[in-house]
Amino acid sequence: SDLTDHVDPDSPAYGALVEMKRVEPSFSLTEFLGGAKQAYEMILVAFEKGDLTPVRPFLSPEVAAAFDSAIAARAQAGQTTDVQFLGTRETSLAAAEYDPANASAELSVRLVGEMIVATRDAAGNVVDGDAKAPRKQRDTWTFEREMGAADPNWRLVATGG
Repeated sequence: SDLTDHVDPDSPAYGALVEMKRVEPSFSLTEFLGGAKQAYEMILVAFEKGDLTPVRPFLSPEVAAAFDSAIAARAQAGQTTDVQFLGTRETSLAAAEYDPANASAELSVRLVGEMIVATRDAAGNVVDGDAKAPRKQRDTWTFEREMGAADPNWRLVATGG
């Protein structure tokens, strides 16, 4: 039921998830989705604040580099960001892939977050977002991990809208 609560048993994702559980019987999709929700909040807030230090271990080098570049561009423009995360409204599995050759698992998650974000210029004027009104942010994030590995952490390997 851990799988069928989230995925149609006739879907390709279901087959991939069954293979993941075969390699790592303790894998729980429900727990993974809860962790993805927490990671989403932590990573988004770290990105908006411009400091990836606490979340860097959960980012692939490519994702970290893309985030670093965006943060550097904001800093170079003299911009700062105020952020208040209000919560994740939706967390659902979008896709699952498993490669038995290297035990590599990829899970894509649809996330809808709500937050207040305001980007300010050097003079303190809001140049993007709204300091008072919440906005919904819709993303699909892909996490990767080697099933059966000693490290239980998943890494964010792709982001998309």
